[in-house]
Amino acid sequence: MDRRQFLRGSATAATTAAIARSAHAAGNDSPRKVGLIGSGWYGKCDTLQLLNIAPVEIVSVCDVDSAMREEAADLFAKRQPSGNRPQTYGDYRKQLAEHQHDIVIIGTPDHWHALPMIAAVESGADVYVQKPTGVDVLESKAMLDAARKHDRVVQVGTQRRSTPHLIEAKQKVVDAGLLGDVAYAEVCCYYHMRAKGNPPDQQPPANLDYDMWTGPAPMRPYNEWVHPRRWRAFMEYGNGIVGDMCVHMLDLVRWQLDLGWPKRISSTGGILVDTESKANITDTQTATFDFDGLDVVWTHRSWGSPPDPEYPWAAIIYGTKGTLKLSVHKYDFIPRQGGERLHGEPLIQTDKYPTDLTDKDKWRLELHVASAIRGHMQNFLDCIDDRSRPVADIEQGHISSASCIMANVAMELGRTLEFDPATHTVVGDDEATARLARAYREPWQHPHQA
Repeated sequence: MDRRQFLRGSATAATTAAIARSAHAAGNDSPRKVGLIGSGWYGKCDTLQLLNIAPVEIVSVCDVDSAMREEAADLFAKRQPSGNRPQTYGDYRKQLAEHQHDIVIIGTPDHWHALPMIAAVESGADVYVQKPTGVDVLESKAMLDAARKHDRVVQVGTQRRSTPHLIEAKQKVVDAGLLGDVAYAEVCCYYHMRAKGNPPDQQPPANLDYDMWTGPAPMRPYNEWVHPRRWRAFMEYGNGIVGDMCVHMLDLVRWQLDLGWPKRISSTGGILVDTESKANITDTQTATFDFDGLDVVWTHRSWGSPPDPEYPWAAIIYGTKGTLKLSVHKYDFIPRQGGERLHGEPLIQTDKYPTDLTDKDKWRLELHVASAIRGHMQNFLDCIDDRSRPVADIEQGHISSASCIMANVAMELGRTLEFDPATHTVVGDDEATARLARAYREPWQHPHQA
């Protein structure tokens, strides 16, 4: 399929992009200089896929875990064409001060997305930042404002928009009008992904700067869940399963159906089953995103069985003429009254990219997602060349992320929120508006207040 058919809105835009890329290639043969902030699981996955598709040079790696950053630097030295080993840092501020990056990739935990992203665009870099954009609504808005102020290209890691089989579903089903009228969609996650148990508090390992890892978040006692990867068990560092998994699926539906901001957001749930775990995120939650005439309803349960075992993490769009089921593993269109059923599966390219197999074994690369990351990175590079908005532009990432964050606020307050995107306030609700920004731990300063 032609990726540009949906990334470019017109033949004129495509022609302009081609001219810009030719000019870049003719005027600058040196590889783009890339810095990575956050060298854990997805920091490596994203950077390795960028290396797979472009002649870039990874010049710096920053991580508060010294063992993790040195491991990543060794890996990139083996993978990049120059064989050069990136310089390593424990503080992104020093990293950005000592290098003039063309691109910065941010793969930190959620509570560390906003400040490095804003500093990176201020330094003149274009940025690829993992989702969600931030941990509170106004932090996320500050990221959007910084990108626009400094005229930087910012791609958010909601790579469902670059997933080949989901692009096919959009083109063959949604854009082709096979769904008919749509007034309802379900988004869900039934994975048993909430951490269970009560690991004891202990001293952080010597290789981890725990104070810097905590950064602007509240200081919690350290335990083995905090680092690496299982930090999502705690609301202090993110927004639970809604802030992790719903962001992807809500963004998928918004992209498929061309939706903007929801008008109203409500949510119910809590810790209803696994009450003994140290984790403080919900194990059960439902949220409704009301787009005025079209409801998108989210449900997660980290216990029990999914209603449809074939689609445990999914978006399901219901139309008058048929139903479209979408996931990272496949899509299925089921027409309501006869007609052709359509099915699509992920694009696996291990023959073209054999390192996907070794990365799957060593770095936990999800093979079904690798082509989506490559497509997302290629779109990012194309938009850097012609200074256009990428498919998962920071504004789109902000809408999807902030909407999910507000679902948690609605649940906590027990009422429906009517959000005004023009003022970034909750209409007639000062208490809810006050919760759109979290308090930062000193000496860090919230970017909305800076």
